Amino acid sequence: MLDILDVLERMENAQRILRPPSIEDVDLKIGFIGAGRMAQALSKGFSNSGLVKVGNMMCSDVNQQMLDSISESVGIGTTKDNLEVVKSSDVVVIAVKPHLVSSVLKDVGKLIHMNHLIVSIAAGITIQQMEKALPPGSRLIRVMPNTPALVQCGASIFSCGSNTCAEDEILVQQLFSSIGFCAQLPEKHLDAVTGLSGSGPAYGFMAIEALADGGVKMGLPRDVAQKLAAQTLMGAAKMVLDTGKHPGELKDAVCSPGGTTIAAVHYLEAHGYRGALIGAVETASKRSQELAKDGDGDR
Repeated sequence: MLDILDVLERMENAQRILRPPSIEDVDLKIGFIGAGRMAQALSKGFSNSGLVKVGNMMCSDVNQQMLDSISESVGIGTTKDNLEVVKSSDVVVIAVKPHLVSSVLKDVGKLIHMNHLIVSIAAGITIQQMEKALPPGSRLIRVMPNTPALVQCGASIFSCGSNTCAEDEILVQQLFSSIGFCAQLPEKHLDAVTGLSGSGPAYGFMAIEALADGGVKMGLPRDVAQKLAAQTLMGAAKMVLDTGKHPGELKDAVCSPGGTTIAAVHYLEAHGYRGALIGAVETASKRSQELAKDGDGDR
């Protein structure tokens, strides 16, 4: 006959397995497989938000230089052993390049169980592809974040796998909302999200650099020009978010009849400004679709 304490322990263990980790759980442990830009941005963002303790995060990578970088910038523990990360984590973030996802999941799959929530941020690799590489019943959520998560201004969209529950959705929503905007969409939209917000910071950085160059060309000191450019784009974005007005309406409000701004807007239109940005999003989105087929590349 089973001892009553043994029975109670088994019941507690069963409840722990069936109950996903909560953001309110101070012992929630997050592991990152891959120590690249996004892992660094997310780990630092989670830490800065106060929701996850630095000591409760760990990262693995084969590149010691990358491990040293994330250790110095964020302070989390590091290892070259992916299995060590899985063993010590409730949430395992797959943060490697797309062509490595399959081999990583094959490597750690033997340790994945019902108490793990797998979160993939790999561009282009579908939920179906990853679920096939994981043990049956594995809980998987695919997220497309971006690097401004580092400064709590990220933009993230997530889609749930076939075995997740409401608590998993809430957990991911709370985690990624702590570092910026976060919403849930069907997976069919994630390639477009990759092309827009996943790759979008690069478009913004290029715009800031070009605007600053324009200021320098017209005689402004470089440091002042760069701050003006960055603050201007940040302010414009905040006006869109805070007012809820259409960007076109806000643009029209700046364009006085016969003024400087409408002349500049005409120049941008004549040189394909909006068409180039639309094309950039389309090109990045299509590349994300290709990643699932050829298993190569990066954002």
